[in-house]
Amino acid sequence: MRLENKKAIVTGGAGGIGRATCLALAAEGADVAVVDLNSEAAEAVAAEIRTAGGTAIAIGADVSQEADIRRVVETVVAEFGTVNVAFNNAGIIRRSTAEEIEVDEWDLVFGVNVRAIYLMCKHVVPIMRAAGGGSIVNTGSGWGLKGGGRALSYCASKGAVVNMTRALAIDHGPDGIRVNSVNPGDVNTGMLRDEARQLGEDTDAFLAEAADRPLRRMGEPREIAQAVVWLASDDSSYVTGSALVVDGGGIA
Repeated sequence: MRLENKKAIVTGGAGGIGRATCLALAAEGADVAVVDLNSEAAEAVAAEIRTAGGTAIAIGADVSQEADIRRVVETVVAEFGTVNVAFNNAGIIRRSTAEEIEVDEWDLVFGVNVRAIYLMCKHVVPIMRAAGGGSIVNTGSGWGLKGGGRALSYCASKGAVVNMTRALAIDHGPDGIRVNSVNPGDVNTGMLRDEARQLGEDTDAFLAEAADRPLRRMGEPREIAQAVVWLASDDSSYVTGSALVVDGGGIA
């Protein structure tokens, strides 16, 4: 197993890409802390891992708040001893233009998509350094690498994630800490269906448009999860500061 004895934190771990990644990390031998605003859903994922023979705990938290992040990291260290892998996956989207989006919505998107990553890194980097290194993976997006319509705050926040990842990799490479972003295209999750609702579009038509890429389908959460597992493991030991695109050829 590629992650045997590793201790991992996954934010946004209760659904979609987060849940799939929690399961995939556990299947590779990691002990997993499932972190989500929805504590009951997080516990359901942790229970699923334990039923399969793995080790997992659930922690309810608002990842945009430093007190919550500090509590998450302290809890994981108390339960597992250290942190080797942090997957900063929690994210939200508000489909709107500059004219449409309210300031509080803009701040909410940046709080969850950007501030939360900064806070997690602030608190896990010292622990990873003391452990001799680690792997941080941040969820970016294809729209962090190119623009998209009626998604101003999301595009801006994910662009920040991609470049923040590069800066973190430069700062903490000497500590043996690798930092990379995984950048999905449209993935078959509840979040994608919520986009259709936000835009007032027919869900089936919206999903059909999302599948219009060279591979002629949306991605599945497990496919993103496998990319995260690779970035978390020693299989990617010389990879840092990268923006790994997993989008069925959409950007191409």
